[in-house]
Amino acid sequence: MKKIYLDNAATTQVRPEVIAEMSRILADDFGNPSSSHSFGRVSRNTIELSRKAIAAQLHAQAGEIIFTSGATEANNWIIRNAVTHLSVGRIITSKIEHHAVLHAVERMETEFGTAIDFVKILPDGSVDLNHLEALLSQEISTLVSLMHVNNETGVITDIAAVAEISKRHGAFFHSDTVQSIGKIEIDLQQIPVDFLVASAHKFHGPKGIGFAFIRKGLSINPVFFGGEQEKGLRPGTESVHNIAGMARAFELSYAHLKEESNHINDLKQYAVRRLSAQFPQMKINGNPDATLYNIINVLLPFSPEKTSMILFNLDIKGIAVSRGSACQSGSPKPSHVLAEMLEAADLEKPSLRISFSHYNTIEDIDELVNALQLI
Repeated sequence: MKKIYLDNAATTQVRPEVIAEMSRILADDFGNPSSSHSFGRVSRNTIELSRKAIAAQLHAQAGEIIFTSGATEANNWIIRNAVTHLSVGRIITSKIEHHAVLHAVERMETEFGTAIDFVKILPDGSVDLNHLEALLSQEISTLVSLMHVNNETGVITDIAAVAEISKRHGAFFHSDTVQSIGKIEIDLQQIPVDFLVASAHKFHGPKGIGFAFIRKGLSINPVFFGGEQEKGLRPGTESVHNIAGMARAFELSYAHLKEESNHINDLKQYAVRRLSAQFPQMKINGNPDATLYNIINVLLPFSPEKTSMILFNLDIKGIAVSRGSACQSGSPKPSHVLAEMLEAADLEKPSLRISFSHYNTIEDIDELVNALQLI
């Protein structure tokens, strides 16, 4: 049975070139980057070249890139640092953020009494920037934390506008850019964001590695203690092969961005046409004109008995999609993102997140639609 993977917002297939680069380093460049001998120097050079390559693509400085285990760690670190080290007394976020942000924010509220304000979400899944401006009119040291691309609906937030609003009111701005890094050009010379984060496995790199961008001049405390790696901010022997693999995946994502994004967008539009023709009552969750080209979240007109088994039935046919984020797809609770956008009746119906990569084909879409017809 052919397997069809349409859950690329959860994770992506590692590119063969990335696997080859990581395998070479595991076999040959095994030195500890902190060692002063030639073996260590080779590994250190690999790390620093990787850092420079990532920074150059983002128009950042190499020293502004700190390697982490991924975006969850980076989000938690940045949010905690804002409260404990930058004297932030309030965090403005939204109820449709990833739980790596929401749970970190909740912890700051219980641990330090940090005030939390939630910016309104419009019915199309976008952030109400007028409400954000109103919230920031209050004179209190603030961190604004809003994601760039929603991981469930694909709705894009104008982070350049959010950054400008935040700066105008003297607030720090942190953005979870997990779903956009590697898929959208981001120029950090033009967008005055203070902090952003990324995970390599979202752009065809390895799992367990990511980075934080921390703008030069911002004061930051270490994640933990025990070594001088990453300028003492993130101690522990670096995972050289993962760092190099991430940098290679990052480079390839942007080198092929135009051709791959065009291919993926064509697939998405084809999927919309096929699903609309087969299920005329289908709805798209989120503004279809303001979503990333690789994600579509569709509400299907299925009965409750079909809804409960939809993912199981698709999985039996070898088709992988999601009803929400990968972190929640096994939960009986409705998506916290869709709960902010949909009426109660629509929350009872199945909403599928279909997310594409350049490895997908039109035949994959046809197989999905055919399988849905038979449920």
